[in-house]
Amino acid sequence: MGRTEHGAPLAPLTTMRVGGPADTLVTAETADEVIAAVRAADEAGTPLLLLSGGSNLVIADEGFRGTVVRIATKGVHVESRDADRVLVTVAAGEVWDEVVARAVAEGWSGIEALSGIPGLAGATPVQNVGAYGQEVAQTITRVRAWDREERRDVTFDAEQCAFTYRHSVFKETGRYVVLDVTFALGLGGLSAPVAYADLARQLGVELGERVPLAAAREAVLVQRGNRGMVLDEGDHDTWSCGSFFTNPILPTGQMDALVARAAERLGPEGPVPPVFPAGEGSVKTSAAWLIDKAGFGKGHRMPGPAALSTKHTLAITNRGEATAADVADLAREVRDGVQAAFGVTLVNEPVFVGHSL
Repeated sequence: MGRTEHGAPLAPLTTMRVGGPADTLVTAETADEVIAAVRAADEAGTPLLLLSGGSNLVIADEGFRGTVVRIATKGVHVESRDADRVLVTVAAGEVWDEVVARAVAEGWSGIEALSGIPGLAGATPVQNVGAYGQEVAQTITRVRAWDREERRDVTFDAEQCAFTYRHSVFKETGRYVVLDVTFALGLGGLSAPVAYADLARQLGVELGERVPLAAAREAVLVQRGNRGMVLDEGDHDTWSCGSFFTNPILPTGQMDALVARAAERLGPEGPVPPVFPAGEGSVKTSAAWLIDKAGFGKGHRMPGPAALSTKHTLAITNRGEATAADVADLAREVRDGVQAAFGVTLVNEPVFVGHSL
């Protein structure tokens, strides 16, 4: 069932570095160990928490009263290859950025813009992880999972994953435990078409152009580093969950109301909210813009114990001594402040375990 510990601290296993201990922590290094640990908790009626890379969790200061299964499985296997693409199956416990680094080194394209994202591979389909114009939904062909209700292995194709912005069938429920993920990646050594304006400017290319994979990865790491989004033990701006709130997707009518509210607050000649397409009848705007223009600038609440990053308003950070309660209090302040200023309710990306906003 895996290595078992009792009263194990959880804060060091998360990127926010807050939270209390687990009653029981099981570290599962094979898919069979993952399944055995999950089944044992389910059969005993014990509360269960799956811990991947800990980059999207805020654990309560009281800890978790139940069993935490830490996913530590390994393996990257080439399933097939033809002239244009390679199918690669990745165990859920593989460190995601190491997977991206290997893909770049092997000349596999399609996930290079997802460089520097913390966490493990198995979490990527849950959240439909995306950045700089790429999402894993663009390359995932298959996800193998354990079905906790039917107690059997199940396999989802891309359509069955029901990917949308930062969402999937796996996020809707705790029913499925991701075991491995299969990606279809391009061959040839060039990136997918560059789809993010700041990245294109840094690379000196037009949107839609391709660049060498290594150049794309390095540019993304620079972009993320400038925003405090690459983990660094000595930089408290990176003691975070990354982007704390998702970018709001609004009906066009609500976007019109937001633009009007912004004009009232910032003046008719003032800045206007960014607008991006998000499907018929909807648009996406920037959570970071809303936070900043609502009065929460970089470094808000410095010196802490919890504060907005000094590099990016979208990251709530632990300045070294924060508690989960400190993080939640700041998150509520920002969320409620944006609602009061602009009439938009921000939705948090990280999962709050044992408490809520």
